[in-house]
Amino acid sequence: MKIIFKLLTLLSFAGIILASCEGPAGPAGADGKDGKDGTDANETCKLCHNSSVVLTKAIEYEHSLHFTGEAFEEGTRNSCAPCHSHQGFLDVIKNNTPATIVVNPSDPTKYINNYVATASALPLPGSISCFTCHSSLHKNFESTEFLPLATTAPVSMTMWGGAKSINFENTSSNLCAKCHQPRPITASSGALINYSKLISEPAVAYNLSSISYRTGVHYGTHGAMAAGVGGIEFGSGYENSEHTEEASCNSCHMATPSGLAGGHSFNVAGNFAGCNTTDCHSSMSATSSLLTNVQTDVATKLNELAAKINAIGNGHDILEKDPEDGQYHGYFDIYDSGSNSDGYWKNPDFGTPAFPALTNAQFGAVLNYQLVFRDASKGVHNYKYIKKLLENTLTAF
Repeated sequence: MKIIFKLLTLLSFAGIILASCEGPAGPAGADGKDGKDGTDANETCKLCHNSSVVLTKAIEYEHSLHFTGEAFEEGTRNSCAPCHSHQGFLDVIKNNTPATIVVNPSDPTKYINNYVATASALPLPGSISCFTCHSSLHKNFESTEFLPLATTAPVSMTMWGGAKSINFENTSSNLCAKCHQPRPITASSGALINYSKLISEPAVAYNLSSISYRTGVHYGTHGAMAAGVGGIEFGSGYENSEHTEEASCNSCHMATPSGLAGGHSFNVAGNFAGCNTTDCHSSMSATSSLLTNVQTDVATKLNELAAKINAIGNGHDILEKDPEDGQYHGYFDIYDSGSNSDGYWKNPDFGTPAFPALTNAQFGAVLNYQLVFRDASKGVHNYKYIKKLLENTLTAF
């Protein structure tokens, strides 16, 4: 106790000495001018960040395949990043990146696909988020910042090297089609194949590109089928359904939520709120004959087309059947040590059987099968176009 008392006494004494060294206080300075009032951030934020706006949308989005699926797992590749990452998507919009395939200036025998993200967008590509589509968020901190959308411009189709485009009457759908579009088929040189030859020279043996397990148009075929553009159009008589002009992606996929469907889940399963609206349908449901007849017809034609394609194998399917759902997704049943080790054609375990030669028309038929099957709407997006595409393809070979 004595030691502590002595320390306190010494500290108090030192304070007196230091205070005594200070001179007398000067006169008070003049008051400064008032600064400009700032924005009440708390009140502004609450315009959106409340249970009925952002919080609701965030919960819906958690059930979206954009959030829970594999959408951003390939975002570190510059050719995948435009659709599989936040930064890559905004990068191609900002730079108005063309969907062209051109001669490589350093090697005239090779070609370059221009539709890629720049290197600066790749180090931290980021997953798809609110800011991907709503690029104006948190600029002025107003409740109106959900619009404008990141892009509503016509979509130059990468599958066609920019020669065709998707442009919906309701241009908000162009935002979706920017990613939900098919990818190109290219030769070993990287050059876009001449799709017109699949139609003009149907009986000629296909040699425009190699064929492997993954050869095809990838998964994002929805925009093309809904718009009625981009298929290998054998024959004639193509037209679009009313959905192309009268509906939009968001009118159905972002309809008033019901269960886990609608809103920012983008899921339509079991939710017909977007169908049963003014000037559309009145009693659409899962059992409506208008819906079931369309989907049954398209499913029947797809199965017929798959059977016709597989018959080329003389006992072994050309297309691979998915073991989970028992359907043909459009992949070729060709051996791939990493992706399809059970594939039949070219598999060393089966004596490396040669893959059958396809005609141009047959290869075009496979592409159309992929376009329709991977659209996943079973004709609902654009029944008239999809129906005619399948009918003409079945007739073509």
